[in-house]
Parts: sequence; structure tokens; C-alpha cells
Amino acid sequence: MLKNQNDPLYIILRSKKEATRFQILVEIAENQPALRQQEIAAKLGVTPQAVSEYIRELVDDEMVASQGRGSYTITPKGVEWVTNNAEALESYSRHITRDIIQKVSVWTAIAECDIQKGDIAGVVMKDGYLRANLSKEDARGEAVSDAKAGMDIGISGLKGIINHHRGIVHVCKVPRIERGGSKNVRPELLRDILEKSRFIGAIGIEADIAIINAGGKADAFFGAREGVIEAAVHGLECAVVIVDEEFTDYLKRLETANLRYVIHDLISR
Repeated sequence: MLKNQNDPLYIILRSKKEATRFQILVEIAENQPALRQQEIAAKLGVTPQAVSEYIRELVDDEMVASQGRGSYTITPKGVEWVTNNAEALESYSRHITRDIIQKVSVWTAIAECDIQKGDIAGVVMKDGYLRANLSKEDARGEAVSDAKAGMDIGISGLKGIINHHRGIVHVCKVPRIERGGSKNVRPELLRDILEKSRFIGAIGIEADIAIINAGGKADAFFGAREGVIEAAVHGLECAVVIVDEEFTDYLKRLETANLRYVIHDLISR
């Protein structure tokens, strides 16, 4: 349990900035003195500019020493900070695997076929839901009750890995009403994006109307910010149509969630 805000584990798990600092320090320690900021940025899902800024801060905090352009080494202070946080993460990981995961005895899924109590069922992630069937999937467990196809079912003793890939998010910027609103959006381009998206979120009235003008309908307006993220985490390809004043902050939110995204320019010229 995270007990106080001075606990290294509390800090690194609750703070995206501290988690990124930790990862960058590990990369420096592994690759010093040569450092490819472009590769680190791609690996961590942040911009090269962000990596450069983090390194400058680490130098200022005396955790990293600069030996010239593109040459950095981790200092004893940096090693101590990484070690403390690594030990905290390792302890927490042991707590999860030994004390917590073992308590998750029953997983809930949707039965893809009729399943009887005691059957060994395979579990997969499809369309954002856990689904159980009688095929030989990578993750398998025992059905705790009977279930008809389409009903919810409990699976106990689950072993193996549930194959799962996060979905990509198409970010479509719409101008605020002062800059033309939905009228300045090219509906034919938006239509192509909506047609291939399994979940559509609208952030702003201008965005919602732009979706309607393109012949679509938003799956979420209220709560769309987190709804799109949750859908993508569960493997759905998503589109978020968003007013320009919310655009930059939402990209940061997607980066925090470690989600891949593509930016689409739909504004009429």
C-alpha cells in the first residue's frame, strides 16, 4: 500500500514526470556516454524536445553529468535515486504477484458459445471485451457456472497470457466557433476516419456537429475524453474530434496513457 507522498514508490507511480525521469536515467546508464535522444523519445513515446528538457533538468539536479554534445553519464547521486526507485518497484511487483493477483480468483467474460460448469475455456480480448470460448486460446481457465452464448460467465484459475493490443487514436482538430467551427471542417476527410473507427468521441459542440455533418454519430460526448482512452486501451481503433483549444492538452493526456495517435488536419483551406 502507498502510505505517504514521500514514499519513492508513491512518487514514481503517481507522477508521469518522475516515471519518465526514471526511464531516461536507466537509458543513460545503459548507453552512456553516447546517447541517442531520438531513439529514447521513440521508446518512451515522448518528443525529442521533451527528452532534451528532462536531461537538462537531470543535469541541474546533479543526477547526470554532461561531457559535451550528446555525451552524458549518470552520477553517483543518479545511481542512488534509480536504485531506490527500482527496489521500490521490485517490492511492489512482488506484492502484486504474490499477494494480489492470487486473490483475483474469478475473471468475468462474455461466453461466445454455450459453456458448462467445469469446462476448460479459452479467454481472449475481442472488440474491447473479454470473451470465453472452448477453443485452445493462450489463456485458459475453468468455467465456474453454466452460461449460454452471449451471457456473462466466470472463469477461475486463469493461466497464460491474454493476447491484447492497444488501439490507435485518430485525433481530428476542429476550429472553435470564432474561427468558423464545424463549417471549416472538410466532411469528406472526417467521414473516411469515422468509417474505420470503432469508437468516436466528440469534445466540444463544434466537434459533435462536424461528426453529424460527416454522416456519423459520436459514441460519447459527455465523458468523451476518458471514454476514448478507455476504448483504445481495450484495443479499439478510435477517433476523437476535438475543438482546437483542447487539442494540445489532450495530446499530453494520450501520451500519459502511452497510446499511439495520428493527427488529422481537416480544416478547409
